[in-house]
Parts: sequence; structure tokens; C-alpha cells
Amino acid sequence: MRALVVERLGGPEVLEPRDLPVPEPRAGEVRLRVEAVGLNFADILTVRGEYLTRTRLPLVPGMEFAGVVDALGEGVTHLRTGQRVAALAGHGGLAEYAVVPATAVLPVPETLNAAEAAAFPVSFYTAFFSLRTLGGAREGEWVLVQAAAGALGTASIQLAKAMGLRVIATASSEEKLDVARALGADVALLSSREDLVAVVKETTGGRGVDVVLEVVGGRGFQDSLAMTAFRGRVLVIGAASREPSSLRPVELMKKNVSVTGVWLTSMMGDAAAMAEAHAFLGEVLAGGTVKPVVGRRFPLDRTGEAFDFIMSRASTGKVVVEP
Repeated sequence: MRALVVERLGGPEVLEPRDLPVPEPRAGEVRLRVEAVGLNFADILTVRGEYLTRTRLPLVPGMEFAGVVDALGEGVTHLRTGQRVAALAGHGGLAEYAVVPATAVLPVPETLNAAEAAAFPVSFYTAFFSLRTLGGAREGEWVLVQAAAGALGTASIQLAKAMGLRVIATASSEEKLDVARALGADVALLSSREDLVAVVKETTGGRGVDVVLEVVGGRGFQDSLAMTAFRGRVLVIGAASREPSSLRPVELMKKNVSVTGVWLTSMMGDAAAMAEAHAFLGEVLAGGTVKPVVGRRFPLDRTGEAFDFIMSRASTGKVVVEP
């Protein structure tokens, strides 16, 4: 099979195409014929050795992907060969075949094609945990979604509306704001506005927003704190600006603001939280209430270009590689 292998840390140039043996599933594992891989900023950080966990080499990157169950390991009875699924496995997706634990496999509705299925796990589970599990968002509250036209942003807007929330979306261009509006954002604002905090406060009747999905870092984090309402919640999901954020805990006291980190990998170990997320997401996906937004697609041998495209911040929706 064809696969991309990383044997040294670095940028897209370290992605080496290789011919590897097709892997065999062991007990508790399944093999997928990979049809589409959803690329994430986390994949880029992993290849660079800058992610939250240590990068173990050699590595086939690609943490989320979709395809068809090709073979079952011993003891796997809840899946069948030929079944269309998505996988949230952490690595292994950038190949024609991948072996993953059966517990990492997620059945997908027939309403989703392979690219949409690959664009679903990371963004939608992260959005659900941020809004509901950790953010405690309640119907009628205001939520601010940063980088609203990206994969996480488009998922967050759709889930927020499905939960009865009011959405303020921010993005870097009017073109991206149009994407957010089309998905149901109540208010769409350029993130570069000097008066952003004031406009958010005015929009919410002077209160501020109840929940902020914070992905920018740096100055953006300070703005997030400034625009929160009394007992507001800031969910830190990333730091796309690559700039450091500063926090004086005493700043949280006046409005009783809470700041919570969000990391999907650790949440996956919470069986109850996963079950709740899976039930909600399965219902809204099957009912057509939400749908993953797929952006540009690349073949396997142009994955390096896909990495560069993500880093350019020009992408909307999920960038997908199709082996």
C-alpha cells in the first residue's frame, strides 16, 4: 500500500511517500480501506514535534479518517466488513489502509459521503464537548465562535444553533463571514475590528457573551476575557496565532469568569461524556440538522500542499486528503 511516513520532525518536506505492507488487524482491531482523511492543525504540529504529546517516530500521520471496514481482528463483533465508518485514531490515516482499535471506530450515517465523514470526528466532538460538556451552554445564551469559517468553527456554529444558542461569529474576511452567516450565525464580525469587544458588548445588550470558543491566543485571549458576561466561560481550544497568552487569575474574579482547557484526546477517555456526545451528534447528523463542511481536497501525493494551505489560513471548512 502507499503511505506517507515521517522519520524526522519538520514541515511538509518530511512527508515521505513509501510502499508498505498492508497491515493485519490484531485482536480488538479493525482494518480500514481509507477513502478520505480530515487534516487538522494538530497533524501539522505533530509532524513538527510541537503537539501536546510526544511524536513517536516513524509515524504515519492523519488522526481522523473515513473509509470501509476491510478486515476484523479477533473479538470484534459490533462491526462488519464493508461497513462505512469514520475513525478517530490519532495517527495512521495518510495511507491506503489503516489498522485501528475497534473502539476508535465510529459508524457514520449514510447521508455523509467519505469526505464529510472524515471531516466529522475531531471538529464535531470538540465542538460538542466545548459547548455542552465543559462550557455548560444553555438555550438562549450567547456564544462567540472564533475562526468561524474553519473546520471547528463551522461545526461549532451548527451545533450551537442546534442547541438553541445565539451565535456571534468572527473571521478574518467577509468571504469567511459569509460562510458563517450561511450556517446560521446571528451576528458576523471581522476579527480585525479595533472595536470588536465594544461591538460584542453592544450586540449582547451590554452583558457580553456567555461562552467563548477561544482558538486564537495572544491578544485574542485578552479580548475573550474582556467580552465575557458575568459567570462567562472561556473554552481554550487552541492558539492559532502562535503568540503567548497571559493571565492574571485575579482578572477572573470581578465577573466570576472561568477558563477551561479543551483537549479531545483526554475527553475520549470519559466513557459517559463520549456516549452523550455520540447520541447527540448521531441524532443531528442523521436528521440533517448539521453537516460537516468540506473545503479543498488533495490527493495523497500532494499532502504537503494541503499542510501549506492550512497554514496559509485561507481554508474554509475541513481540508481533506483522499488516498
